[in-house]
Amino acid sequence: MQTINEALLKLEKSKFRSSFHLKKRDIDYINQKGIDVIRRHAEDFVRTRLSPASIPNDGKQTPTHGHPVFVAQHATACCCRGCLNKWYKVPKNIELTKIQQQKIVNLIISWIEHELRRNI
Repeated sequence: MQTINEALLKLEKSKFRSSFHLKKRDIDYINQKGIDVIRRHAEDFVRTRLSPASIPNDGKQTPTHGHPVFVAQHATACCCRGCLNKWYKVPKNIELTKIQQQKIVNLIISWIEHELRRNI
């Protein structure tokens, strides 16, 4: 089991994953709403878009922009069950546990916080 920091370091080595960054409008949105609201959004997106055992549009359920959490999901390979399986060995076709969901949210929020510090 890797730590969040180990996961973030591994993701930084991926040309594709490391190409994602928060834009000014994403940072402004986070500053306006606050990180607690962003965490609740992440929890909702993970619960509704990633957690179910069967996702009809898996691989296409997470836009690449439009919300800071969407950007973070792509940057952290938490955008679909295929990526979760490839990067973190999370089995497909099995509903995510509450603990798995929380770990995914924690990784997403850690990436967002890292991006915010990067843009200070």
